[in-house]
Amino acid sequence: MIEPDLEKYAEDHTSDEDNLLYDLNRKTNLRTTLPRMISGKIQGKFLELISKIANPRIILEIGSFTGYSALCLAKGLAEDGILYTIESNVELEKIILDHISKSENESKIKLIMGNALDIIPKIDETIDIVFIDANKKEYLSYYNLVLPKLSKGGLIIADNVLWSGKVTDQNPDTDTKSLLEFNTHIKNDKRVEQVMLSIRDGLLFIRKL
Repeated sequence: MIEPDLEKYAEDHTSDEDNLLYDLNRKTNLRTTLPRMISGKIQGKFLELISKIANPRIILEIGSFTGYSALCLAKGLAEDGILYTIESNVELEKIILDHISKSENESKIKLIMGNALDIIPKIDETIDIVFIDANKKEYLSYYNLVLPKLSKGGLIIADNVLWSGKVTDQNPDTDTKSLLEFNTHIKNDKRVEQVMLSIRDGLLFIRKL
């Protein structure tokens, strides 16, 4: 969403990835067809710092991809905290588990394979942070499922809400229409307050009142 030179400048002035995240970033670029889906250094560090500030007990991630954002978010968990991360693509399971197993937070990260719409209702926990980064057509459904489970003051962070700038297109495609509906719903939902950030592909940062 910004010029490559500015993106590079921002990366240069962001704390470096640890070795595990660097390795996962590299392998994601080598082994997957859509490596740009990874959170990456800047967004990953942002998620890590938000988690460290909030010190959550329960985090729910909807859409693991290769596990980069889960590893970042887990760094801020409370001592007895748990991060549940949901992924539907079975081809990614091995790379996710391989890197979780090398993390100092291995025991705190629980990968659940399957459809998030089926899994979320079965999570009987009060959640402190939710990170949404899965099927764009289902964003509003994910939101409606997790909001009742979210603690007061809890956070929801939704990725890709600017969708490569397509949210301003005159003739939006199906995914863009779903994101526009989601963004508008959040804007008008009096149960939350929010700020939309232009980090990478757009993050909608939501706090439950």
